[in-house]
Amino acid sequence: MSQKLTLEQIQNFEGKYPAQLWYLFMVEMWERFCFYGMRGVLAIFMVDMLGLTDSESNLKYGAIQAFVYAFTFVGGIFADKILGFKKSLVFGGLVMIAGNLLIATDPHHFFYYGITLSIIGTGFFKPNISSMVGELYKPGDPRRDAGFGLFYSGINIGAFLGGIVCVYLGKQVSWNLAFLAAGIVMIIGVVLFLFIKNKLGPIGDSPIAKLEPKKRLTREIAVYIGALVCIPLIFIMIHNTAYTDMFMFTVGPLAIIYYLFQLYKIPHSKDKSKFIAAFIMIFFSILFFAIFEQAGGSLALFANKNLHSTLFSIPLDPNIVNNSANSLYVIIFSPLLGLVWLWMAKKNIEPNTVIKFGLSFLVLALAYYIFYTLRFFADEKGLSSLEIFALAYFVVTISELCLSPIGLSMVTKLSPKHLSGMMMGLWFLASAYGQYLAGILGAGMSTPNENASLMDKMLAYTDGYQQLAIYSLIAGVIIIAISPLIRKLMQDVK
Repeated sequence: MSQKLTLEQIQNFEGKYPAQLWYLFMVEMWERFCFYGMRGVLAIFMVDMLGLTDSESNLKYGAIQAFVYAFTFVGGIFADKILGFKKSLVFGGLVMIAGNLLIATDPHHFFYYGITLSIIGTGFFKPNISSMVGELYKPGDPRRDAGFGLFYSGINIGAFLGGIVCVYLGKQVSWNLAFLAAGIVMIIGVVLFLFIKNKLGPIGDSPIAKLEPKKRLTREIAVYIGALVCIPLIFIMIHNTAYTDMFMFTVGPLAIIYYLFQLYKIPHSKDKSKFIAAFIMIFFSILFFAIFEQAGGSLALFANKNLHSTLFSIPLDPNIVNNSANSLYVIIFSPLLGLVWLWMAKKNIEPNTVIKFGLSFLVLALAYYIFYTLRFFADEKGLSSLEIFALAYFVVTISELCLSPIGLSMVTKLSPKHLSGMMMGLWFLASAYGQYLAGILGAGMSTPNENASLMDKMLAYTDGYQQLAIYSLIAGVIIIAISPLIRKLMQDVK
């Protein structure tokens, strides 16, 4: 058996990327296949197969996604304090596999049970890979952003494949096979991680590894049991979205209180200042995700009924475009945008991180204005251009690339090391609130009359997209205006 690598050996890598980065993005790639494959079919499955209205489907989709991201906050804390990233990831992956295979056996009867397991599993799986990527680098290593950029681009290969395969299988072949495919790729991801985890050295080991074995085992088993006890609670809250509202109104204030408690305990004022800067950026990301994450809700339902099924005369399911275009654009344009930032840096004109954050909102506003213009390309049946829809997704992707990769990197840079899992969880909790708001916004766009014509639905949805463009524009202007204050809080972090 090969000797375990030390942290110093891992972080003293030569070249642009550490070897472990490739292992981690291969594991995350399969998880993203599962996650985006599922995300792409949830809303249309609930409308077409469970008989929900567009509005109900949007709310349930928002609730499911909100719980997925909210549970990453819980998973991040338990990984930080008890399990460590490695054990948390394996446990989460196994629970996700169980959820997907359960739905695959009978999508109609076991859908909510399987989704509940998927929520819990993703919560333990998702925050840990990103945290481990952060630990591959020494503090201040300038190659960290490039690493997160590659990681972000690479894992979108999984999202792209999942977006095509699960939509195709669900709509054209069998819903059982769509959910089975998601389960199989998670098995691949977990098995792959078990093979490579020793290559990560001490990264992701349990923080209580030195405790007496019996005590450690007791605490770990308590976490596993606690997670499984949540199954009936989450099941009830997904079934009745009124309970989701109560949950979201409770967990947010509790998370803020926990954050303030940790802030109070930080001894140095410079570290406190950086911790506050991280929180401000996380707070603004809520609105970004509320607008950006229409993809799995209102845009999925819009694509299902209101778009032509040809792209440049090639027959193509609009839901495949809706679910995979963003990932394809990320794969192609993430490296190119990275080169643009490098060129601007050499010319000394690269915008700082906070300005990029603000720009992401301005570009997102443009994207949703393009979604709004789909009404002007609609025929008398209420069907519009798939080409314009794909163009809008290109602009959405550019806005995402200004925020998400640097967002993950900034959270790890601005947080004290012992709180990196918690802050990564808080980043995902902000995504949970974004998803929750996305469901509410999407439900507000859908016409209350289910007998409405496709043209009525076209006008209702595009009116909603125009409103989202305005919200995004206002947020972008505010962030750019207060960017000097946030930069000051960030201290020496670039």
